[in-house]
Amino acid sequence: QVQLVETGGGLVQAGGSLRLSCAASGHTVNPYAVGWFRQAPGKEREFVAAVNWNGGSRYYADSLKGRFTISRDNTKKTVYLQMNSLNPEDTAVYYCAAETGIGSSYSGLSNSYKYDYWGQGTQVTVSS
Repeated sequence: QVQLVETGGGLVQAGGSLRLSCAASGHTVNPYAVGWFRQAPGKEREFVAAVNWNGGSRYYADSLKGRFTISRDNTKKTVYLQMNSLNPEDTAVYYCAAETGIGSSYSGLSNSYKYDYWGQGTQVTVSS
């Protein structure tokens, strides 16, 4: 079992930045990929960004490229999501998810159904 805890959410004005963290604990011996997803009120969960187990492959939702950056520090068992130039449309609950054996392809890493382990989510609210 892997436990994930997201932190770093909050209220920010449009144009501002936030950095989310996803810390893993538990049975983390096996290398795992991590994805960030978000869900806004009344909308389905959507893919934000993902990174494979060693950080060598990173993917982003097309609409977020250039504003969001995913990174990981395996020594700290933590994955980060740096979010810049935030706008009200980025308001959502952000979740991180982890899985082993998911490979390094976009089709795998961006698919929420591939992930078994999920955090509780952190709220990001962007005011206009």
